[in-house]
Amino acid sequence: MSIYHKPAGEARTELEIKRSRFISIAAPVSDTAECQAFIQSVKDEFPDARHHCTAFIAGAPNNSQCYGMSDDGEPSGTAGKPMFNVLMHSGLGEIVVVIVRYFGGIKLGTGGLVKAYSQATQMVLDALDTEEVRPHYAVEIEADYAFESDIRHWLKELSARKVDCQYSQFVSLTAEVEEPDLLAERLQQSGQGRIRFKVLD
Repeated sequence: MSIYHKPAGEARTELEIKRSRFISIAAPVSDTAECQAFIQSVKDEFPDARHHCTAFIAGAPNNSQCYGMSDDGEPSGTAGKPMFNVLMHSGLGEIVVVIVRYFGGIKLGTGGLVKAYSQATQMVLDALDTEEVRPHYAVEIEADYAFESDIRHWLKELSARKVDCQYSQFVSLTAEVEEPDLLAERLQQSGQGRIRFKVLD
């Protein structure tokens, strides 16, 4: 995993081509469920539009399981795919773009549609404020109970998230951290080799 950027908030732009209006809306999303909910909210906001075309990367840019696109009634391959291509080229993640089209009475043709949806997508991306996303790594830590306070101290210092703790013969903690190597070094120093640590797949 590598560092990438995501939208810091929502952005909207509008493009008019041969009397057709293309309203582009981009927003941050953390997963596909949030993405679908946002798409539905745009459809509810513009119920009289002819098309609500979409493209999204609802996670890290290299995670193909969170990709999606829709032509929503436009000729196949003329809306969702060119929108998605612009998204992929941007390197952004955790993003959805919805383009609402109000037909102006003049047909643009397949080439014209591809160009229009590509241009409308790039326009809204240019209007976005973005923020950096650093990947987190799942780790597992196991030690005698005497070391629990030290472990929790370093997890807090390194801004760990999703911390979970299980008690048995030993104390076992799982968490997600940005810098597993640094955490391993700190735990090695604190436990003098008696704290077991591993990065999970």
